[in-house]
Amino acid sequence: MILVFKHFFYKNYVGLSLWPFIFLKSKSFKQDAVLINHEKIHLRQQRELLIIPFYAFYIIEWFLRAIWYMDTYRAYQNISFEREAYQNESNSEYLLIRKPFSFIKYLCN
Repeated sequence: MILVFKHFFYKNYVGLSLWPFIFLKSKSFKQDAVLINHEKIHLRQQRELLIIPFYAFYIIEWFLRAIWYMDTYRAYQNISFEREAYQNESNSEYLLIRKPFSFIKYLCN
């Protein structure tokens, strides 16, 4: 289910997946197939890790990378979940061929 909350987002962020919802900053983003696919990849990741562990892993990985890079945005960009989603967001067939736990290969690359 896709919901729109324009006051929910910080700076340039326009989408967020919180199982089982996709939140968007604007109604117009509902037509953005790449953004929607990116968020659906996150929903799959969340389901694989049984939701709560996904959020814990996401926050821990962001925190460690923020310390490593000394840059919170760069840390966000390098979270394994984000790297998988960004690399495959333009492939509308990705979720059909994606193997379970595919984000793991993005942990060390």
